[in-house]
Amino acid sequence: MKAKLVQLPKITDPTRGSLTFVQNSDEFPFEIKRAYWTYDVPAGEWRGGHAHKKLKQLILAVSGCFTLKLDDGKEKKEFLLKNPFQAVLIEEGIWRELHDFSAGAVCMVLASEEFDEEDYIRDYDEFIEWTRGN
Repeated sequence: MKAKLVQLPKITDPTRGSLTFVQNSDEFPFEIKRAYWTYDVPAGEWRGGHAHKKLKQLILAVSGCFTLKLDDGKEKKEFLLKNPFQAVLIEEGIWRELHDFSAGAVCMVLASEEFDEEDYIRDYDEFIEWTRGN
């Protein structure tokens, strides 16, 4: 599967707190063209339920926690995101869903492309059919 958990840089000062960052560099596989965040998700609800044909993304929990469920049509993986210095890097062609949001959870997504509705696959059966052709 073209998804992996990555450790982001973490700078900690016991008297002033911690700082974590992401920047375009040789280690980061795409230029960030869009950032968005999801918050105030009611308990028991979920978000996502789509895949992208070309967009890559880095997903992290800025606060709180949630479960990221991934499916590439052959393999399924789950990640519990609960630290702002851990993120999941997702390549194109992965179905994703966000579940089990804690109170106050904020999900940040850094994306390789600007919004383009044509890039989305929003129906799971269509996604499975698409994976067979790629």
